[in-house]
Amino acid sequence: MPQFTVYRNRNAATRARFPLLLDVQSDLLEPLGTRVVIPLSPAGAARSRSMETLTPTVLFEGKRYVMLTPQLAGIAARELGPAAGNVASERDAIIASLDLLITGI
Repeated sequence: MPQFTVYRNRNAATRARFPLLLDVQSDLLEPLGTRVVIPLSPAGAARSRSMETLTPTVLFEGKRYVMLTPQLAGIAARELGPAAGNVASERDAIIASLDLLITGI
C-alpha cells in the first residue's frame, strides 16, 4: 500500500460526498492493520483561497478534488479495497496540508 495511493470509497453512506480516500500513511508502517486516509471531495467552482494550504486540490483522473485534511481518519486496511491510482506527484501540497494540520505551520 504505497503512500499517496487513492482508493474508491466503498462506504455507501459517505461515497457520494467523499468518492475517494487518499492514503497518507508511511510505507514503513504497512504491517499495521490500519491506514491513515484523507477524504477527497470533488472541487467546486467557488472555493476560498484562505484554506488552500490546509485543503489543497489534487488532480486525479483528469478531475480536481479537495483534500479534506481536517477530516483525517484511521481506517482498517481491509476496508480500502483495490487501489484506483496514485497522486505522489502532489506530494508537496499533501505534506504541507498535514504540516499545517499537525503543527500549525
